[in-house]
Amino acid sequence: MSLLQREREAILNNAYVDHFDFAEVESFIKSASKDLFISHRFKKQDKILVQPRGGFPTYDKVFKLYDEFKNAGVDILPLTIDSNTRLNDYASAQKMLRLSEENDVDMLNGYPLINHGYRTTRKMMVHFNTPVSLRHGTPDARLLVEIALASGIFEIEGGPITYLLPYSKNFPLDKAFIYWKYVEKVCAKYSELNEPINRESFGPLSATLQPPAIVIVIQIIEMLLSLEEGVKSFSVSFSQSGSFLQDIVTANVIKKLSRKYADQLGYSDAMINLVYHQWMGAFPRNKEHSESLITTSTVIAGLVGADKIITKTRDEAFGIPTKESNASAVSKVQYTLGILRALPQITDEEEEENLSREVDEILEAVFNDSADTLWRKVFNAIKKGHIEIPFSPHIINNNKVITVRDKKGNIRIYDKGDLPLSEKSFRFEREKLSVGDDKNALVDQIIKDIGIML
Repeated sequence: MSLLQREREAILNNAYVDHFDFAEVESFIKSASKDLFISHRFKKQDKILVQPRGGFPTYDKVFKLYDEFKNAGVDILPLTIDSNTRLNDYASAQKMLRLSEENDVDMLNGYPLINHGYRTTRKMMVHFNTPVSLRHGTPDARLLVEIALASGIFEIEGGPITYLLPYSKNFPLDKAFIYWKYVEKVCAKYSELNEPINRESFGPLSATLQPPAIVIVIQIIEMLLSLEEGVKSFSVSFSQSGSFLQDIVTANVIKKLSRKYADQLGYSDAMINLVYHQWMGAFPRNKEHSESLITTSTVIAGLVGADKIITKTRDEAFGIPTKESNASAVSKVQYTLGILRALPQITDEEEEENLSREVDEILEAVFNDSADTLWRKVFNAIKKGHIEIPFSPHIINNNKVITVRDKKGNIRIYDKGDLPLSEKSFRFEREKLSVGDDKNALVDQIIKDIGIML
């Protein structure tokens, strides 16, 4: 028995798992409909795939949500996991699930997949025969991903950086790297049986004034960590920044450099896709303005050549959207995409050159670290502040980088902290800014920039 298999058996020997049958799960995945694999959809797509967010505690409510989405023309279904499961607290999830079922009140903010079990959940996946994406935010997702794959969920979002630094304060980063290495190995193992399991990184990060260079560096790193374990289908992503031009530049650079680094490290056979998240910051309470924001981001997704767009709703500012609101957003996004034809290619060579240089400079510092494995190099880079996420709550995050918008709405690096940027690259950032050394004025500007869409 391999070391991985022994570890898998230990992970799945859990009181909340009802006898995991390895042979049956492998047989299921081997014979599963190709329509359940987003990697298959990516290969034959002729349009941007549309995926909403959404999840409820009970099986019946998720089933009804999926019905609503299918009627709206959805391409990819979501399964958002509840917060207790994200924290590996399956006992509390079980208790809240029972209360939700008994009282018809949502006592959880998502679907407790472990407690429902893969045999039950698989019935729903097979019924709808549509790719499902697992959205969760879990640093230790080993058990969750095993159950998801056994259920017929063949896209797994997240990674050791993107599902830790923006979400957690104290969870150990080195453990997150090791736990996600397990996830990659299992995804790669099952990818050999049918179409590839698709892995997707979480590009929005803290969703607050994220500089494109940091976003792209982290996307490429999580991609490489996945590919080195044998994953063959990976999606890099980023979210609407608030600058039309900066989104286009970011997309051009992330597509170019993710392919470049994958090829350089020997992964030329890997399929790499681009995902665009609609606005992830604070939404306007004016619903007409929300509609406009969603339409604008849909147009941008077309211009950047995204393979998939993840939607928001006009009710975003008022709490968890209803299934009707979520389905309405899907329908409107599909309509907007349907009327976008022959979009022009837009570029800004100077911006692209600088952004590419910044990404290369940071990655060069990471790769030059003396550690013997990539994850340890990245771990050291984060400890040194060579990589950091603005507004991350995690104790290991350097929290020195300061970002602010220029007059055109582009996110610029005001203080580079310990980022290994050259004088030329940093000067390019600072020369675009009109904010001086007045700290009060800087704070006021940051607050204004965070609420740019309100």
